[in-house]
Amino acid sequence: MEIHQSAVILLLVVCVSFSTHAQPADIMRRYQKFLNQHLGPDMNVQKCDSEMRTRNITGTDGGCKPVNTFIQANENQLKAVCDKRNQLNKDRNLFKSGQQFPVVTCRFKPGLTPPNCEYRRGRLSTRYIVLGCVGGWPVHYNNTKTIQYF
Repeated sequence: MEIHQSAVILLLVVCVSFSTHAQPADIMRRYQKFLNQHLGPDMNVQKCDSEMRTRNITGTDGGCKPVNTFIQANENQLKAVCDKRNQLNKDRNLFKSGQQFPVVTCRFKPGLTPPNCEYRRGRLSTRYIVLGCVGGWPVHYNNTKTIQYF
């Protein structure tokens, strides 16, 4: 009987593990893209041009991305923003951080086209961040200036 209980407990642990790590492929793809574009624990204002090139970050049309924001945080801190307690609006899946984060904003030098995109020295600021989350995973950085809170 004791072996049977151990097997059931092991099975439950395995199931819980899979449910937390096995997200649908489309969510994991969006999450990985989000991390590539916005995760920047070691980012600084001098690295805009090199990081944008190294990470191959482009705009939605495949052109040079006009503005990109790197959040100086780790993956766990960003995922914690997606906690239900931080939800701004159930219809839009937007979540506002409970703490402020340092962010580096990089801006494109106009007049250039890929692969010759160049970015100015970044601007460092500290602010609350708003993320779009799906299934508890951050998949979108939302510029807080464009949000309507309701």
